[in-house]
Amino acid sequence: MSQPMSDNTKTLSTAELRQRFLDYFRERGHTIVPSSPLVPQNDPTLLFTNAGMVQFKDVFLGREKPGYTRATTSQRCVRAGGKHNDLENVGYTARHHTFFEMLGNFSFGDYFKREAIQYAWEFLTREVGLPEERLWVTVYEEDDEAADIWLKEVGVSAERFSRIGAADNFWSMGDTGPCGPCSEIFYDHGPEVPGGPPGTPEEDGDRYVEIWNLVFMQYDRDASGEMTPLPAPCVDTGMGLERIAAVLQGVHSNYDTDLFQRLIHSAAEAVGGDQDLSHPSLKVIADHIRACSFLIVDGVIPSNEGRGYVLRRIIRRAVRHGFKLGASGSFFHKLVPTLVEEMGEAFPELRRRQDDVIKALRREEERFAETVEQGMKLLDEAIAGLEGDTIPGDTVFKLYDTYGFPVDLTADIARERDLKVDQEGFDAAMNAQRERARAASSFSAAHGAAPDVDAETEFTGYEKTGHTATVTHIFRDGDPVDSLEAGESGIVVLDATPFYAEGGGQMGDSGVIETDGGEFRVEDTQKQGAAAHAHIGTLKSGRLKVGEKVEARIDERRRADIVRNHSATHLLNAALREVLGDHIAQKGSLVAPDRLRFDFSHGEALTPEQLESIENRVNEQILANVAAEVRHMAFDDAVRAGALHLAGEHYSSEVRTLRFGDFSMELCGGTHVARTGDIGAFRITYEGGIAAGVRRIEAVTGFGAIQWMRETDARLAKIAGLVRSDREDTPERVAQLLDKQKKLEKEITQLRGKLASGTGSDLTGKAVEIDGIKVLAERLDGADAKALRDAVDQLKNKLGRAAVVLATVEDGKVRLAAGVTKDETKRIKAGDLVNAVASQVGGKGGGRPDMAQAGGTEPGKLDEALASVEAWVREQIGQ
Repeated sequence: MSQPMSDNTKTLSTAELRQRFLDYFRERGHTIVPSSPLVPQNDPTLLFTNAGMVQFKDVFLGREKPGYTRATTSQRCVRAGGKHNDLENVGYTARHHTFFEMLGNFSFGDYFKREAIQYAWEFLTREVGLPEERLWVTVYEEDDEAADIWLKEVGVSAERFSRIGAADNFWSMGDTGPCGPCSEIFYDHGPEVPGGPPGTPEEDGDRYVEIWNLVFMQYDRDASGEMTPLPAPCVDTGMGLERIAAVLQGVHSNYDTDLFQRLIHSAAEAVGGDQDLSHPSLKVIADHIRACSFLIVDGVIPSNEGRGYVLRRIIRRAVRHGFKLGASGSFFHKLVPTLVEEMGEAFPELRRRQDDVIKALRREEERFAETVEQGMKLLDEAIAGLEGDTIPGDTVFKLYDTYGFPVDLTADIARERDLKVDQEGFDAAMNAQRERARAASSFSAAHGAAPDVDAETEFTGYEKTGHTATVTHIFRDGDPVDSLEAGESGIVVLDATPFYAEGGGQMGDSGVIETDGGEFRVEDTQKQGAAAHAHIGTLKSGRLKVGEKVEARIDERRRADIVRNHSATHLLNAALREVLGDHIAQKGSLVAPDRLRFDFSHGEALTPEQLESIENRVNEQILANVAAEVRHMAFDDAVRAGALHLAGEHYSSEVRTLRFGDFSMELCGGTHVARTGDIGAFRITYEGGIAAGVRRIEAVTGFGAIQWMRETDARLAKIAGLVRSDREDTPERVAQLLDKQKKLEKEITQLRGKLASGTGSDLTGKAVEIDGIKVLAERLDGADAKALRDAVDQLKNKLGRAAVVLATVEDGKVRLAAGVTKDETKRIKAGDLVNAVASQVGGKGGGRPDMAQAGGTEPGKLDEALASVEAWVREQIGQ
């Protein structure tokens, strides 16, 4: 724990500190610029925004003129992938995070070193009151100008000043371009914390912590290394909000600050059970909810590649740590409301997207929960049977390949248990699997293992569902062959085919290719090369040869389901534009036999009324039984005629258009119904956000819509049975039950409040005064956790200078709450007080200096533990 700071130091919440910083620089002519997204908009080389200057990169390079020369920001940053990756350390150190905020002030050719240094020193020592004797300053070893400003003008003591080499104190944007010296400010946490000053052999300790870095961009470095002074030098500064908050709140770890403590308490409640609030896993969860929520807000969705993979990995790491603490079911998404309470005012986009974030996290949790639970059991069994300290590569691969357990989680768990992972063995097993896949799976060839085919397949599937064709090429294991034998998988190319090759969101056809004595079962159809259709599947019987005449027949029922969904997608696109506006643009689609999915640009969730209107418009077109009109025309003519098309997509000079009356016209090469009535019916089954400004609708048609309605009707019948009502009266019956529940909950809350306040009045007379402090330790049976906290607050207010501990026993478990009035927290910390009691009843807890909670498992020792509080307080204050 840090030593007490001077009386001038201002204790600020994290939110207050953020605003104080921005206001300080706004008052000095800086424009407050909102945080840019975590996905960099002007730097494709970065996975995530990892520093405050990223959004100003083009300004520093002279490519952009922002309209101001001074700026200040609180920039959200992520370091969890690529070069800047702190993920493995999160939860186990005092200051590593995946997500953090960088406070910064910037000068674009305006002020330079003198003002930047003076601003920093004034903010730290006057605005927030840090004692000068606790600050240590460094400059680049050759930067005499900055050294003179610090030593001669600011008056920093030479005993707390050092010159550092280029490795730490010279910044550059890259090998060439803007660069310059740095000046860093460190905070001294006190001699009881190991470590030495910057520049010494002991500098890696935790005593001296960098809190502010001032970068002076004054040179332009060319390819030869020569540096030329910039005509308009700039300033880029960065101060980690979490670090400076820890300093100002008198704690050594960022996780002990107010923001993280609230998230940690929320995590403990979401996980369930009596949790040790200092457990690293709770810190991991509290850290990760920030990174995951803001990544989703900024348009990242969980996936298996790129940014989406990093997000998925962070979510899954948090979920695993929850399971480690005993969580059952989904819990991680439950922290979002607490995060919104803490950061929603500073970042309103987080509050706006709260529901989207919760849904995205819950979906990913549910998807991963079974994998984690099963994989952990198998991994624990494997670790229990180890003879050495290395988990074999084949074990790691089995977990990954058979059970979907990520390799990085296995490595993470191994590190926690001081074990190693046989990475070479895993790589060997993975390579062997790839070889097996090439030999056994036709899909590997479909995705590039086979060479491009210099052939063209005539597609006849608009008019026909089957006809005679000639085999022109066969591939097995990615290599061209003359024939396939029964049981072998491969790719077959025909000179003509009714099979639609996947494209434009429409899935490829399946079906059969028949020979005189055999059958090739087509599982999928993909484009191969420039114009060939690759029929992917397995020869079930007989022999198939190049040059052979065959009969190709698609699965007609599956095709019919697909075309219904594809045509409905066109109608949906038009209906969205009618109801929501012309800003709607397609962002992706999937046309499958069982459903359709359509992604589109729109900034907010659709209302029930909007969804109903969209659904009605589509069904009106279906009932009108409008004929499909297909035309081939020049691309420019089609666009002028109003045909919708995908922005950025490459189209040939002549295009195929599909029109349904005056309602819909699009460029499309897919297969469709002859008339809209063939769709049968259209029903929206889901609407939600998948990225910043992108929504998704899923729907069913035809028999799928009928089945969906049957299942919905069955669910309604089941609910009616549970609430003992007719189906027609079910909504009213459910409303009655919910209203009754709300009334009961309100009564319970009122009774608990009366219990807390009424008992509080009686308890004040039991307080014992010790050196001016009213000390009270009593049971308050019947109160829940909130009632305990409320009672503690009331007693503190009534007693004045006080230290209060209240306890209750519920279901064989002890609940404790402790409070200390702020004027006495220098002598007594609520967290120490509650732990002094909790340790005697088989528990542990923590919290802020003025309020803390704990639990215990030995209620039989509670009375004795409470009786020890008076003696404990006397010991703390030296009586």
